[in-house]
Amino acid sequence: MLRGLDISDMLIIDRLELAFQPGLNVLTGETGAGKSILLDSLGFVLGWRGRADLVRQGAAQGEVTAWFDLPEGHGARAVLEEAGLPVSDELILRRINTADGRKTAWVNDRRCSGEVLRALSDTLVELHGQHDDRGLLNPRGHRDILDEFAGLAPRKAAVRTAWSTVGKARKALDKAEAAMEAIRAEEEFLRHAVTELDQLAPEPGEEAQLDTRRRLMQAAERIRADVVKAYEILGYDGAEGAMNNALRWLEGAVDKAEGTLDGAMAALGRAMVELDEAQSGIVAAIDGLSFNASELEEAEERLFAIRALARKHDVAADDLSGFAQGLREKLDALDAGDADLAELRKALTQAEAAYDTAATDLTQARTKAAGKLDKAVSAELAPLKMERAVFNTRISDEAPGPEGRDAVAFTVATNPGAPAGPLNKIASGGELSRFLLALKVCLAGGQAGLTMIFDEIDRGVGGATADAVGRRLKALAEGGQVLVVTHSPQVAALGAHHWQVSKSVSKGMTTSQVIPLDAPARVDEVARMLAGDQVTDAARAAASALLDG
Repeated sequence: MLRGLDISDMLIIDRLELAFQPGLNVLTGETGAGKSILLDSLGFVLGWRGRADLVRQGAAQGEVTAWFDLPEGHGARAVLEEAGLPVSDELILRRINTADGRKTAWVNDRRCSGEVLRALSDTLVELHGQHDDRGLLNPRGHRDILDEFAGLAPRKAAVRTAWSTVGKARKALDKAEAAMEAIRAEEEFLRHAVTELDQLAPEPGEEAQLDTRRRLMQAAERIRADVVKAYEILGYDGAEGAMNNALRWLEGAVDKAEGTLDGAMAALGRAMVELDEAQSGIVAAIDGLSFNASELEEAEERLFAIRALARKHDVAADDLSGFAQGLREKLDALDAGDADLAELRKALTQAEAAYDTAATDLTQARTKAAGKLDKAVSAELAPLKMERAVFNTRISDEAPGPEGRDAVAFTVATNPGAPAGPLNKIASGGELSRFLLALKVCLAGGQAGLTMIFDEIDRGVGGATADAVGRRLKALAEGGQVLVVTHSPQVAALGAHHWQVSKSVSKGMTTSQVIPLDAPARVDEVARMLAGDQVTDAARAAASALLDG
């Protein structure tokens, strides 16, 4: 709840410090004394969009500070955590407006944006008046009001979850259908390409092997002739025969050489072994260089076929095998696509059925709650001297969505036999205020931790009706906090805490003051509200009677 408000150099306020209390807080004063300025200042520190010329004339800047108690579980804590701001049991908001229009805000001494302030304000303060556009006058908010009254948050959460599931299922089906359409569009190409690739069956690395083999065969005839010549030179008629003759001649002389030929004999033996290995290698090479003319043709045809497919599909030759596998997977998906689509359609149907069940349950709960709300509001209207008025909650169909498929609108008929219509078309200012108050009393259970402000909601009513308004406001304030700007003595007399707003002129400068009233001062203020400028003893007696009642 709101615990305090400090205002400096705002409009006609020089410096003002207010400490608010739980319960019903009333602010009274003459018209033009500055009561609306308090609300403008509070709205400024809460980030509300309002008038631009807030800085007091002659001042460099205006400043407003407000502090609130935040019990455990208060909605403002989640906003602070999401914004990365400090969270504690006390929330301090401070905002400065310079004379040139620049605005700067702090939350618990940390800089923040106006968006954060407005998000916090939704959990801290609710402002209502005759021109309220956040509740009764805005049909878009009627469904939320009904849901809040009926405690339908769990059912709404179920509908939102079901709607999200429907969206995901529909998205998955749409994506699969689009993919299937794309595959079907190229099915003929896929099947032809896979057949062509399967027939050729290229392997990774095959192109390089074929190219090497082709070049080898192209040069094989020339190479083979040279290799054969080399073999002949090394053969029996060449090196081998000469070495054998040399070895035989040495063997005949070795016994008489007294060991001088032993080294030469050993080296010649080793040379004969190496020569034999060289000859074996040459024979193998000759065998390898032997090929049929058709082999070269076949190798060239396959090499050119592989390279042609690689160019056709714009992939590397070594990637043709993997490319073919990818095409096969697309065909497999196409062949299995009908079954997959059937499963996805089944999932969507089930999701839609679950949404239908949840939305129907929510509609039934709203319909049941609408009757209860109508009765509750009617019961509150009677003491407010509107017992002949009819409040009706109408539920109609609208396009399905995450909040269900119900449109909710509050209508009223202020007199018997009169046609029912929207609140802002049918009800007068005073009537609208009382409808709003009756509705807020019915919703009071959901206002924990929220400060409610009513700006002259009792305008246009008096006497017993004003007393009934005051008693409803007092009931709303029990266990919470309500601030009321009022001109009604009946309402003022029921406040637990009373402030008087006044203005004075000094040295040509008008300033506004707000002072808390003690018991005697309250009698005088209520008497002024009853009698006007001339406060008589009778007025004081009447004021005392109101305050004692």
